[in-house]
Amino acid sequence: MPAYNEEKRIGDTLEEFSSFFEKLRKNKKLDYSLLVVINGTTDNTEKVVKNHIKKNKNIHFINLPKGGKGYAVIEGFKLALKDKNDFIGFVDADLATPPEQYWRLIKNISDFDGAIANRYLPESKITPPFSFRRTLVSITFNLLVRSLFMLPQTDTQCGAKVFTANTLRKIVPDMTITEWAFDIDLLYACKKHNLQIKSVPTVWYEKEGSKLRVGRVSIQMFLAVIQLRILRSRFSKILKIIKPSISLIYKALKK
Repeated sequence: MPAYNEEKRIGDTLEEFSSFFEKLRKNKKLDYSLLVVINGTTDNTEKVVKNHIKKNKNIHFINLPKGGKGYAVIEGFKLALKDKNDFIGFVDADLATPPEQYWRLIKNISDFDGAIANRYLPESKITPPFSFRRTLVSITFNLLVRSLFMLPQTDTQCGAKVFTANTLRKIVPDMTITEWAFDIDLLYACKKHNLQIKSVPTVWYEKEGSKLRVGRVSIQMFLAVIQLRILRSRFSKILKIIKPSISLIYKALKK
């Protein structure tokens, strides 16, 4: 569970996930561990997490000085792979994906190599519904990603995914992108290894306090996708030439 400045929201998330998965553990349906990967944070996220560890010893955390969701997830994967886990995944810290929906991924992974939540399947529900602008941006972005990378998934960005440990052992060494295009790079690595990823319907809640600014983020994501496409092509050397310009744009958008 990557966590960047989530002191106001991660407490409720840990409470909900702990309660739900403790019931599953006590009913001997699965054993579990919750690893919070705090990254580049400047608030009291660590203090909140430590308070919850006192109530549930299955919660653990690491605190990384460097930021970036993708970086946090990859480091979390590496740590989880050191233990004897059958399945390893990640979920956003804002409770947009409730624990019962994450459990739905685990139940549906079956013989697949991974299972990801898809907010755009007919059986899925987004609460409250996306605005017209957000929907248009999402559709455009998904079309761009699918055309550039030929991925079968129609929702690459939903922050709830689970994989077999064997899958992650194959793809983590291939991971190179740690920011906006992280999920795409993750799924593209699965495609390169001919791994089968199942899209699962989900119930997803738009949360207050989201740091997402659609206009600004759209530009950042577009640049990240182009950067990844070049990196994953035979023209990767071009990236060395244009990367300084991309970095300048990123910095300008963060102001």
